[in-house]
Amino acid sequence: MLEHVPAWLGKALSGMRAGTDALAIARPELGGRFAALDLTSPAFADSARLPERFTADGEGCSPPLIWGPPPAGTAMLALIVEDADSPATQPLVHAIVWGLPASAGTLAEGAVVADGTGDASSGDVGRNSFLREGWLPPDPPTGHGEHRYAFQLFALDEGAADPGATPGRGKVVAAMAGHVLAAGLLVGTYSRGEAAPVGPVGAVAV
Repeated sequence: MLEHVPAWLGKALSGMRAGTDALAIARPELGGRFAALDLTSPAFADSARLPERFTADGEGCSPPLIWGPPPAGTAMLALIVEDADSPATQPLVHAIVWGLPASAGTLAEGAVVADGTGDASSGDVGRNSFLREGWLPPDPPTGHGEHRYAFQLFALDEGAADPGATPGRGKVVAAMAGHVLAAGLLVGTYSRGEAAPVGPVGAVAV
């Protein structure tokens, strides 16, 4: 949808960005003092450009993810994917997956899909910023510059509350507050209307 924003408007809005401080992983109610969880993807390196097939310019499927063993006491995991550079006061939510099994270790390519109730093997899928289930493909405005898509994986203890059916970001963050044991961060970038760098382009700090 945002591919139709004129390049002149995208450039005019280039200074308007939500910022990394607004990402879920940086929310003060989560505590911020949790262990690191190793999170990677076989499809792109950290801080490197997302392959087109995962965006609105391609097939628009969710990318594969791999993570290391969570700490002892982990009951389940939750995934939140946000655009730190959306031209708004808050990041645009691209995906929420709640209740991933602690032993899962991976999320397959294309696994984040709208199914109404979630899938027992990959966790329940929450609502993105378009109020729909599933993966919202990156779709930055032309000329707005590089956008950073933050894949945030949280290891949760058994005390995490049930956020309800198809929860949004607010309910998920509230359910996780005080129950995050570890968290992993992986950043993929994407842009339109400018040079497309290949390889790592620098880490994001949160």
